[in-house]
Amino acid sequence: MTASNRGPAERPARVVTPSDRPTTALNRMKTQTLQDGVKRTVLPSGLRILTESIPTTRSAALGVWVAVGSRDETPAMSGASHFLEHLLFKGTAKRTALEISAEIEAVGGETNAFTTKEYTCYYARVLDADLPLAVDVLCDAVAGSLLDPADVETERGVILEEIAMHDDEPGDEVHDVFIEAVFGPDTPLGRLISGTEETISPMTRTQINRFYRARYKAPQIVITAAGNLDHARVVKLVRAAVAGSPLDAGTGVPAPKRPSTGGGRPRKPVTLIRHRDTEQAHIVLGCAGINRADDRRFALGVLNNVLGGGMSSRLFQEIREKRGLAYSVYSYGSQYADAGLFAVYAGCAPGKAEEVLDLIRAELATVAAEGITADELARGKGMVKGSYVLGLEDTSSRMSRLAKSELLHGDLMAVDELLAQVDAVTLDEVNALAAELLSQPMSLAVVGPFADDAFPTHR
Repeated sequence: MTASNRGPAERPARVVTPSDRPTTALNRMKTQTLQDGVKRTVLPSGLRILTESIPTTRSAALGVWVAVGSRDETPAMSGASHFLEHLLFKGTAKRTALEISAEIEAVGGETNAFTTKEYTCYYARVLDADLPLAVDVLCDAVAGSLLDPADVETERGVILEEIAMHDDEPGDEVHDVFIEAVFGPDTPLGRLISGTEETISPMTRTQINRFYRARYKAPQIVITAAGNLDHARVVKLVRAAVAGSPLDAGTGVPAPKRPSTGGGRPRKPVTLIRHRDTEQAHIVLGCAGINRADDRRFALGVLNNVLGGGMSSRLFQEIREKRGLAYSVYSYGSQYADAGLFAVYAGCAPGKAEEVLDLIRAELATVAAEGITADELARGKGMVKGSYVLGLEDTSSRMSRLAKSELLHGDLMAVDELLAQVDAVTLDEVNALAAELLSQPMSLAVVGPFADDAFPTHR
């Protein structure tokens, strides 16, 4: 981020030794006030805790975020992060798998987890009074999983079923095929988050445990909470929950955000087709985009909404409203530390796929050559701002905002500043980005009842 909203650091909390002598700086906590209601504490181990106090709510959302994802795996260990995500809910020295879920559900809460290319998240949402329970349960699961060999075998079967189920969802599969088309199947970003049957089947408990202990260390972890809470109390709860665990030991220095260079370079555009006997063709056409540190990401948000971000977008109007060729058509962007994607998805009858592709290409070429209008710029800005603010209306999204800002950007941008950044986007900036981005050669991913040599005009 180019600007910081962090206020001056508060005094480090004083830690008293049995002899009542001050400890060294490495043994002290450091707490900062980032914004109104938002505080950040770094524990002596390097583990970070960020909270946002929202006194008007009666709930609290908690997340344990680990800066490791599928792109951090070797080819042989592809899927290890996702495998581990499953296993950490299977039991600790304090709780069985049933107790982990039952304790949260008994108070009406919910808990779950997910894995991405660059991080893994374990989260819970509970009543504000039950936040201490959620902290204890999640920290116990993440820091103290036993990885019982029997559980490894059980979850292996579950994950293999999940992979098979994903193959039966062509609308989801096509996006993975597209990422493979852009980056290549043997690259960190191109590989599947879930891994494949070939990598999951032989993966051993020893390998997974080695990955767990090497990656799940305090400096790599951020704990965030939002809701009706008190920051100092959350810090105290976390310290008690991780005491004596691997998360209680560390260098005292948080891990830096992921570098923005290396590992994410796209390859020469290709066409990939996955034959499936489906009633609908699923198409993704797109190209390399921009990384998440690029200042043009606000302009891309506006451009994306104008092209395919809603019912008033160009692609939706042209392909669905005017011609009725597809039920679903939209564009999207994905940003990583060192790379990005921009793509258009459409689901249509197989016999209409060529026509839909021609229309998508024509619209992208038009915007690349002529840009968007001033009216579209204003509408696109409104859509970006509205979706962002409306997306922060619950404690879970606020909790996620804290973690992503810390893990991915290394700073927290105030909502008002973010809206100002969107407002500052000019027509020339959007059109310059459109000319650069949309004039690139495009990769194509298709899932449907097609032969490998289909779509020759789009290769």
